[in-house]
Amino acid sequence: MTPPNEPTQDTSPPNAPNPQDPRTIGQLVSAISGQFSGLIRGELDLAQANLKEKVAKLGAGGVMFAIAGVLALYMLGMLLAAAAWGLASVMPIWAGFLIVAGVLLLFIVILGLIGMRAMKKSKEYEVAPKEGIKKSVDAAKMGFKK
Repeated sequence: MTPPNEPTQDTSPPNAPNPQDPRTIGQLVSAISGQFSGLIRGELDLAQANLKEKVAKLGAGGVMFAIAGVLALYMLGMLLAAAAWGLASVMPIWAGFLIVAGVLLLFIVILGLIGMRAMKKSKEYEVAPKEGIKKSVDAAKMGFKK
């Protein structure tokens, strides 16, 4: 027997329910509902923050690609003119430019077909923020079943 002034040790596990908890079942369900809606809001806030960061990175990358593309167009024009003038040394100038234009058209068609294939493949991937919410709901349902 322990003396009345000494504290008693709690031997219950840390996650055991507290029999002294004055909350009713309704209050507990209300608390769980509030926590669950907070979880959903958190998931949506996380998705929004990720989307903002992604848009910012894509914007900066897009600007760099645009600058590089403009400079590449100037360089390409110079290279194509040089190729046409080079061919003009062995044939009429109009034929040199026509050959260079034909080769360029061939490249355009090939790259356009590759681009179309890539665009069709991109339809396989969809952004689905509701997947995270669905997993949270499923986890909550499993918790209620136990």
